Amino acid sequence: MRFDLHLRDKPFDVVGMGLNSVDFLTVVPEFPTLNSKMRIRQFSRQGGGQVATALVALARWSIKTKYIGKVGGDDLGSFSLDSIRREGVDVSSVTSEPDATNQFAVILVDGLSGERTILWDRDERLMYREGELRKEDVCSGKILHLDGHDTRAAIRSAQWAKKEGIPTVIDIDKVEPLTGKLIRQIDFVITSSRFPALMTGIPDREKALVELQRQTSGFLCSTLGHEGAMALVNGEILYVKEFKIKAVDTTGAGDVFHAGFIYGLLQNWEVVEILRFANAAAALKCLDLGGRKGIPTLEEVEKFLKQNYLCFSR
Repeated sequence: MRFDLHLRDKPFDVVGMGLNSVDFLTVVPEFPTLNSKMRIRQFSRQGGGQVATALVALARWSIKTKYIGKVGGDDLGSFSLDSIRREGVDVSSVTSEPDATNQFAVILVDGLSGERTILWDRDERLMYREGELRKEDVCSGKILHLDGHDTRAAIRSAQWAKKEGIPTVIDIDKVEPLTGKLIRQIDFVITSSRFPALMTGIPDREKALVELQRQTSGFLCSTLGHEGAMALVNGEILYVKEFKIKAVDTTGAGDVFHAGFIYGLLQNWEVVEILRFANAAAALKCLDLGGRKGIPTLEEVEKFLKQNYLCFSR
């Protein structure tokens, strides 16, 4: 199956509207217990956030990208914005909220498994107010990438894109009152492993994905962490298996998966090839600490796929 996308000529290949963050990553020998002390193994401060990190990955793969979002008027906001700008992502439409604290997260990474626990905070003033988003900015790319955190802004952006014939991709992880309305606007709904069950109330992941299809006409896929990914293709469940790696840190793996998926869309690959590439990119990211430090190059993904006996074409 190949997606028949008619991508319009635009200033950017991909525009993303959504989260940016500053991540304080702390690797610990094991997850701490209550009332305990533990020496950390490693610490790193990096830029993060679902959409921002996906755009950074795409920019490193020579895709022309533009980020739309809000940063706080504090040092964290400056750090976050600079971490995106220096990657070559256009940030001319980013808004700074002078009195707001930028979103940040304290991420505990289990040194044994590489799995992470995220403690985060987001200032409500970082949400877009009515009239602040500009249609010409949102619709300046061939593909629009969103997340589900500023739901009203995402709905407005998706509606604009639909009227302009711009395909939309979403990284969706949580359920809010308007989430159903949002995903109905989206062409490619790429969820976390837990989202279909949260949205439908069905614990079985395959049945939940099938039920979720009733709520959106878009292509459906769920990332499954170390198990790979699953998608609904022509009404049937398709599994793309995981790659065996020793994970250092899973932070940002989903963000890089979305970047890989969008890259494949731009190359007009078959759906299985897109999912394998996205899976491989996400797996390789887990070999290093943080959502961005471990983003692999295209050459590294190609080599990895060939080593795992999978076809890959540039």
